[in-house]
Amino acid sequence: MSEATDLVEVRLLSVDLADLHAAEAHHDELFREFALIIGSEPTPGHEVPGRLLALVEELNNRYAGFTTGPQTELAAAAGRGDKEADISFFVPRDVEEAIIRFTELLTAADDYCRQGDLLTLAPPPDAVAFRNWYLGEFVAQIHGSDPTPWPEYRARGLGPA
Repeated sequence: MSEATDLVEVRLLSVDLADLHAAEAHHDELFREFALIIGSEPTPGHEVPGRLLALVEELNNRYAGFTTGPQTELAAAAGRGDKEADISFFVPRDVEEAIIRFTELLTAADDYCRQGDLLTLAPPPDAVAFRNWYLGEFVAQIHGSDPTPWPEYRARGLGPA
């Protein structure tokens, strides 16, 4: 079986570029702060920073090549001043396990942020809903579901209006 046939297309429809940018900015801030924590004495009982950063590194090493095209599409849409964009990823099916772990660790990181030991605040509910939709689309579509556009996800009461 060729590598191309092992890939599944994941289509993210009507991605709100402002929501995406806000999510990326929050993750960047969180990952920077977690990197600083790892270099110091972590809070007892909380291994979240190290586990999350290790998974981010694993995802980058294994799957970064699958994001080049979509990142180019998003940059072009932003350059045109578009408010939203449709993007497609062609990813191996085994990305599902990593995405599920990533989602779980981001949820744990949100709890870690709420404890007040960090400068980074937990993301607001609308940002969590966007993240859950974005990552959830990979898992759902790997299992054969049709894409759900972000506005439809919100309209169904699964995310903020």
